[in-house]
Amino acid sequence: MMDLIAVGREPRQRWRIRLQPGESYCLGRDHEGLLVVPWDPRISRRHARLTLNNDRLSVQALPETRNPICFGGQDVETCELLPGEHFVIGETSFQLENAQWSAPTPATSPVDEVTFSRQALQGVRFRDADKRIEVLSNLPEVIWGARTDPELLSRLVNLLLAGIVLAEAAAIVSWNGNELKVLHWDRRRETAGELHPSTRLVREAIGVRKQSVLHVWEHASAHAANYTLAANSDWAFCTPVLGSATEGWGLYLTGERPRILGAAENLSTTVVSLEADVKFAELVSEIVSSVRRLRQLERQQSGLRQFFAPAVLAAVGENLDTGLLAPREADVTILFCDLRGFSKQAELARSDLLGLLDRVSQAMGIMTKHILAYGGGIGDFLGDAAMGFWGWPVDAPRGPLDACRAALAIRADFDALNHQPDHPLANFQMGIGIANGRAVAGKIGTNELVKVTVFGPAVNLASRLEGMTRQLRVPILLDETVAEMIREKLARQEGRVRHLARVLPFGMETPLLVSELVPPLHVDPALSDSQLASYETAVEHFIAGRWEMAHEALHQLPASDKAQDFLAVLIAQHSRQPPPGWDGIVRLPSK
Repeated sequence: MMDLIAVGREPRQRWRIRLQPGESYCLGRDHEGLLVVPWDPRISRRHARLTLNNDRLSVQALPETRNPICFGGQDVETCELLPGEHFVIGETSFQLENAQWSAPTPATSPVDEVTFSRQALQGVRFRDADKRIEVLSNLPEVIWGARTDPELLSRLVNLLLAGIVLAEAAAIVSWNGNELKVLHWDRRRETAGELHPSTRLVREAIGVRKQSVLHVWEHASAHAANYTLAANSDWAFCTPVLGSATEGWGLYLTGERPRILGAAENLSTTVVSLEADVKFAELVSEIVSSVRRLRQLERQQSGLRQFFAPAVLAAVGENLDTGLLAPREADVTILFCDLRGFSKQAELARSDLLGLLDRVSQAMGIMTKHILAYGGGIGDFLGDAAMGFWGWPVDAPRGPLDACRAALAIRADFDALNHQPDHPLANFQMGIGIANGRAVAGKIGTNELVKVTVFGPAVNLASRLEGMTRQLRVPILLDETVAEMIREKLARQEGRVRHLARVLPFGMETPLLVSELVPPLHVDPALSDSQLASYETAVEHFIAGRWEMAHEALHQLPASDKAQDFLAVLIAQHSRQPPPGWDGIVRLPSK
């Protein structure tokens, strides 16, 4: 691997970026790539294409380039660099360096080791507070503005060198308990050679003490050639960056003792001269940890917003971890919503499948919007169906009410679109089944594929109820638990419910009394409250075997009410007389 080093006119105008073999990079002043040079106006927005092949860097000027690339004293369109060579654009030089490094423990022990507690550093005063505050004020933008981790590391190292003038080199290091890794490093003078951080120092600061640790050696000129630090460095300190988002990270600074103190100054004087720099590094560490944690949380919640409502995320809190997503049993409410007419639409749209996909996506968007709006989670998408759930990861005792509110809102949107003939969703209908009960919810899957979903009897029942909406000719069906809660706790201005029949779903052993969720009277005036009561009276007669009386009660309903057809057809097929051995249960012949 190779490092590309950019150096402008000002001390802060520099970066070092690790290049990967075989990768191609765009170098420019203002673009969405990795090699950004914002300080030089003579560099075009997209200036050159760089490709690393083994130990050679190919540089190719792009067509929109205004100013030339200077290599070997000549203006060129293309050039090829070996390690140690450089090219120039405008007032910025770009040098290729070998990125290999090693980090042996120093051959000699430090003359002095000092550990800094944060409490002790609170009383340390900055010699140049204005400059330090100016540098720190840029730190949040440095972190938030970095699009990739390599860019972030490069920006952090540049900021450390700008804020700690005594440091000749800086690095972001990591320690995993056994191995030291240099994530990124840079130094003020490239002629000083590679940076070799002290394993002993990093291990002590990050792995053992979890505090800033300073090592001071005798002056480097007195050491042999295998001395770990560069020739102009005789002190180094490492400050750990605490927090889960930066676990194992450390800020590593190294440099030469201030010459103004004389060659034979007391080592304690060196420690005092570096206290303010250690405090600065501590501040940088705290800000980096906080902002990285916020970025991690934002990415985490951004992904979870696809599955959970804001109210659920708020209830879980900021300290969300994947352990909360572990599968567990819970009382959940399940909503299954399926598109009607999808197969017919797919047949008609064989020549425009992408258009059909867009229409289905719009329909799924309606379902998802209302499930999330009423506090539910998205458990799965199954072709042209969506599954919502309430009751996990936080308990939802009012989940059945919210699920019904979401169902009514979905129905209302589809009904409204069916009155717009030119709308892409005008010909779609939907069926919804809602059930409540025990289920396993959580992060379910294999090592290769994981999703947040729910499975169990309640899920199966909700799916069956959705399927039964076709046979019972209604849009929304509820199980007994949900229907009972709706009767007791949902205001009739929001929605109404009526029993439809006692049925035994195909393939199941336990019959259930299914109910329809009906919009409120001001939304669906075609069905009055007295007509709903007449229907339920007809259901009572039907279950009890009084089919003649059931027939009379059904005749009080408007012809537009399709739900009555289910019972009316059965009654007519048996000449208004229940079959022998009638037990009040309709056994459905299919799903």
